Amino acid sequence: MQQSDKAGLVFALAGFVLLSIGDAIVKSIADEWTPTALAAFRYSLGFAALSGLLAYKEGGAPFRTIPRPAIQAMRGLGVGIATLAFFGSVWLMPLADAVAITFTQPMITALLASVFLGERLRASTIIATIVAFIGVLIILRPNFAEIGFAALLPVLCAFGMAVLMTANRAARGAGSSLAAQVYVAGGAAVVLVSAAVLGEASGYAAVDFYWPEWHVMARAACVAVTATCAHWLIFMGTQRAGAATIAPMTYVQILVATTLAWIFFNEAPDAIAMGGAALIIGSGLWLWYLGRRRDAASSTVSRGVSRR
Repeated sequence: MQQSDKAGLVFALAGFVLLSIGDAIVKSIADEWTPTALAAFRYSLGFAALSGLLAYKEGGAPFRTIPRPAIQAMRGLGVGIATLAFFGSVWLMPLADAVAITFTQPMITALLASVFLGERLRASTIIATIVAFIGVLIILRPNFAEIGFAALLPVLCAFGMAVLMTANRAARGAGSSLAAQVYVAGGAAVVLVSAAVLGEASGYAAVDFYWPEWHVMARAACVAVTATCAHWLIFMGTQRAGAATIAPMTYVQILVATTLAWIFFNEAPDAIAMGGAALIIGSGLWLWYLGRRRDAASSTVSRGVSRR
């Protein structure tokens, strides 16, 4: 393994661990603030900080002209849906279960890319999707019996992230990576602030907006900081080693989330749920492996053609 690959894997590992730490902090805020208020605060804070950094580095041009605005809006909508659904899910169900179900995102992304971007849908993707959703059903078994349709929130989160990933593919080359983060944070902030306002207007206590104790807001600020740092570390890992190389590292989140949930929230791992998680992870790794094989074969063919 080259030195750049090793450095990329270390960056990615640190990023995915930070994401899990942020998830655990979100879990710790349950019952102290509503998910709509937390989500709106987290992305509003992140948007303000990233916008200041973008203005410092690139001036006002990225704000005056937003490339492919409809696609950028779709990216923000996807993140907004995913964030709200995930925050709601960790309020209601074990952290490890919620995180595991969100890893159906690669399969959902493949389906959306086939429908909206015209990408080829392979038989392997269909098989992986079926196996992954069998894993989802296994994990949802006790949660659905206890909390009803709210147990589907992690699936909605995975769908929102799949919308983001599909829109990311459509927006490739549209501005710098920092500008792309600002656009998605701004779109998400609009979606989530709107959700918080609607929640307050609904009169439903579970989505009321109010200002909590200072330590709750401090933890919410930590979520914004850890998530921003995590995405930067993952980006740096991708730059050094490539997206395909670091992709399996994302499943470290399952291990970290399970460990943190056990230590801090007394959520002991459920053997059956872990079996469902294994099906989801196995499906994702299988797709990754097949993708690497196809990339290697294409590279070999290209080298053969270039020699001629």
